[in-house]
Amino acid sequence: MVSPDYDAIILGAGAAGMMCAMRAAQRGRRVLVVERNDAPGRKILISGGGRCNFTNIHTAPDRFLSSNPHFVKSALSRYTPRDFLALVEAHGIAWHEKTLGQLFCDGSARQIVDMLVEEVTRAGGEFAFGQEVEAVTHDGEAFTVRTQAGEVSAPALVIATGGPSIPKLGASGFAYDLARQFGLKVVEPRPALVPLTLAGDDLLFRELSGVSSEVVASAKKAKFREAALFTHRGLSGPAILQISSHWYPGESIAIDFFPDLPADWLIAAKREQPRRRFDDLLGEMLPARLAGVLAEKLELDGPLQELADKKLRAAQERLKRWPFTPNGSEGFAKAEVTVGGIATAELSSQTMEAKKRPGLYAIGEAVDVTGWLGGYNFQWAWASGHACGEAL
Repeated sequence: MVSPDYDAIILGAGAAGMMCAMRAAQRGRRVLVVERNDAPGRKILISGGGRCNFTNIHTAPDRFLSSNPHFVKSALSRYTPRDFLALVEAHGIAWHEKTLGQLFCDGSARQIVDMLVEEVTRAGGEFAFGQEVEAVTHDGEAFTVRTQAGEVSAPALVIATGGPSIPKLGASGFAYDLARQFGLKVVEPRPALVPLTLAGDDLLFRELSGVSSEVVASAKKAKFREAALFTHRGLSGPAILQISSHWYPGESIAIDFFPDLPADWLIAAKREQPRRRFDDLLGEMLPARLAGVLAEKLELDGPLQELADKKLRAAQERLKRWPFTPNGSEGFAKAEVTVGGIATAELSSQTMEAKKRPGLYAIGEAVDVTGWLGGYNFQWAWASGHACGEAL
């Protein structure tokens, strides 16, 4: 390891950690980023299909889940998507906007990683890769981090090691263990932005593996309109990943298969096309395999004129709020992020510093803040990392 004389040690060379190191080093702080992997930004590299959905122009506090929904306001207001985009453009990285305000690199996510590393090192920050943290202690003045390469200490320590989602990339619950070691509460973590699995009465839908349709998925008050994808294990696609962050085991979610149709559309179709078969009508608006399964589940067959209005109204209602009761999710292995984490009540929303442990900070996914799908979690990483870097 290099000299132990640092102003801050940042644990984790992910999005939040590198942003924090960049800003702190730019302000003249001597910073060391300690990373267990052999290279930085492994989650960045796989994001957005390898093109990194690096922010969302519609970022706002209501796009984030947290035990304290107000916690994100300060950091998000002080470092915006436009601020990060300016950095991207300063490095000559070409980008494009996809649906719903999502910004992606035209080329590779590697460009974002290289940009951050360059910014950190140009400002004088240092990296130590391939360093597993064996112990962290505090003597009242400084934090000491021990790895297999030796010990380093600094008056400030930043927890930026993320959550346990995608463990094959080195993710773990280390951040929570460290937080608890220093007396900070942790909101029970669970997988988020994750496919859901089906069993029991819903097994028939697993036969639709590969079929996708635009729907509105809802759970409690949350609603998302995007594509849902049936898989060999259950449900996925953007609408399902979004709603998974709001779903708890044992609960149901509802799918609206026809979000654009008026209330009595089946009754109207019966009057206009009485000889039209029910399954044919569904197949005109949905993928054929999906239409067939829905018709089979509804037990409606034959021409519309032979189906009672009462049955058609019941079918309309079911298709508007089709209930699914997942038996679980695909877990942290497939979750893009984590809901829960280090409790925001323990931290300053201005600086990310622990209120009862001066010098200790937590940022990014390690904290109980989870964004929607589509670049919001990256924007939280940039904003929280920047806020922390400003405070170090």
